[in-house]
Order: sequence, then structure tokens, then C-alpha cells
Amino acid sequence: MRLSQLIYVSRPFGFHEGMLDDILVSARRHNERNGITGSLVCRADLFLQILEGPRLAVTETFGRILRDDRHVETTILHCGDTAERMFGSWTMRDDPPQSWMWPREEVREGVVESTTAAYALTIFRRLSRLPRAA
Repeated sequence: MRLSQLIYVSRPFGFHEGMLDDILVSARRHNERNGITGSLVCRADLFLQILEGPRLAVTETFGRILRDDRHVETTILHCGDTAERMFGSWTMRDDPPQSWMWPREEVREGVVESTTAAYALTIFRRLSRLPRAA
């Protein structure tokens, strides 16, 4: 089976902590059923997510995200095949942004629009090696 990865960034609409919990519960249930793994970095001004799994399942999941009105200004940063999963044991890992990720000022100034696929992959490779946040 060919594995695909998709990394996107979006801006949360109406963000609150309960919204994040709802997204994670729904994502984990859906992802387990469909063989998808991944990671979500979330803060009030940014969703950054990687989805990994069978190409059709990843595509369908991203389609659902695009229709979800909690996400606005959604941009694909990377989409392609991969030999292995970075988050194989996580139906959806969630972490707060790390200090080495984009500061809020950079997000406001448009750093996301100039982010390359290689850099987006680097963010998740680095995150996959860190212990899960408490």
C-alpha cells in the first residue's frame, strides 16, 4: 500500500480550548477507522497538521477539513508519497507550538505563505523525535 503525507496550515476561526478538544476527539475516531496517523500543532492563530496514510483516505480527510468552517485560509504546504510514517503510533498527536516554530509576529507577517514543503517536513520530523508534551 502506498502511503501519502499531506501537510497543511490554516487559521482557526473562533478558536477556544473546547474547539480543539472536539477536533481531536473527532480526528482520532475518524483516523483510527481509516488508517490515518499524524500530528496537529495548534494555537489561537495557527493550525499546522500532517496527515499520513493511504492516499484516498488522506485526500478524503483533507476534503472534510476544507469543508470545516473552523478552518480558514487553508494552504497545502506539502503533499506526496512517503516510504514510512513519522507518527505511526498516533491517530493524532497534539502538541503546542514549540519555541523553535514560527513566532506569532512571523505568522502575522506572512511567514506561512513563504514556507517550503522541505521546511514543513523538517518541522514535523523534529517534532516526531520529541517526547509528547504533557
